Amino acid sequence: MGRARRARKIAARAAYGGGIGAVGAGLVGVTGWAVLKGEAAMARRIVGHPFDGAPDDQGTYGSAPGVPLDLLVLGDSTAKGLGADLPHQTVGAINATALAAIAGRPVRLTNFAVVGAVSTDLDRQVEQALALLPHPDVCIIMVGANDVTQRMARSTSVRYLSSTVVALREAGCQVVVGTCPDLGVIEPVPQPLRLLAQRWSRDLAAAQTVGVVEHGGRTVSLGDLLGHEFRSTPQVMFSKDRFHPSAAGYARAASALLPSVLDSLGFASADTDRTPDVRRGEGISPVSVAATYAVRDPGTEVAGTEVSGDTRSRQGRWAVLLRRHRTPLPDTQDEPRAPADGPDAGSADGDLRDESSVDTADV
Repeated sequence: MGRARRARKIAARAAYGGGIGAVGAGLVGVTGWAVLKGEAAMARRIVGHPFDGAPDDQGTYGSAPGVPLDLLVLGDSTAKGLGADLPHQTVGAINATALAAIAGRPVRLTNFAVVGAVSTDLDRQVEQALALLPHPDVCIIMVGANDVTQRMARSTSVRYLSSTVVALREAGCQVVVGTCPDLGVIEPVPQPLRLLAQRWSRDLAAAQTVGVVEHGGRTVSLGDLLGHEFRSTPQVMFSKDRFHPSAAGYARAASALLPSVLDSLGFASADTDRTPDVRRGEGISPVSVAATYAVRDPGTEVAGTEVSGDTRSRQGRWAVLLRRHRTPLPDTQDEPRAPADGPDAGSADGDLRDESSVDTADV
């Protein structure tokens, strides 16, 4: 089964309250799980737990006059900033600082993320947040890694994330979700656990995208955003526990999320307010198809869109995929095919296309 079909299936079961068992339960037997549990314990000893807590990044950023914009942050330790040394180094603080500069208004950052949180914890976080801020302007959510390590059912993860998006959207809040990072790049985790963690985290990230976009939010793939840098300069991009990002790592993640945060609020930047560029492999497709491409390309945004006035195709919500990171364009004038690998290559799940090439017969 291709990843697009798996993502649709997980999101559908999440919507109807179904479950699919523990993550990856069908991939290994009892003996295999015993091996994996031993490897996980070994990885925890290697990685360690050297932190007392994350810096408190809450406060008002920017000195311009005017009514502050409210930026809310929910999620796990990466949303909280565990591994950063100073408050201004977190993803929330970096986005708040940049947003304040571009908007010309102060930004009030409120962070309800919790170290160690999983998607089922989002219910309490959003309840507390909306009790304090009934109508926040925009929310960044980063969650999923602990769902994978704790083998939570993916449909459960997506259900709680989707309900959080619904609550925020009903409050008039824009939602940007940084999807589950690719845990296959964490080198202290031994094989074969690392390969399985990679598949589980990628499948969860794709399913998160389907659930979020179907309910009015947008996602940014974090994937193996730090993979190359971790392998080449781990002492720079990762913190002293070799698992959480360092200040430099958080800056990279924040830069991937920032264009989507700005665009959601209607603020222009160098990479907002533009149509898909087919030369970058951007385009429009059913959300489950766009999600599979986004998983493989960190920094890619997926958001809902319309085709000929319709929001849905036969395969679900229409979505636009934008590669917000500004990679060099290919020299050739020919249209490149969207990247494909694994079981999704050449599947019948749909294709990624430029908006101008969508035929209304496909709707």
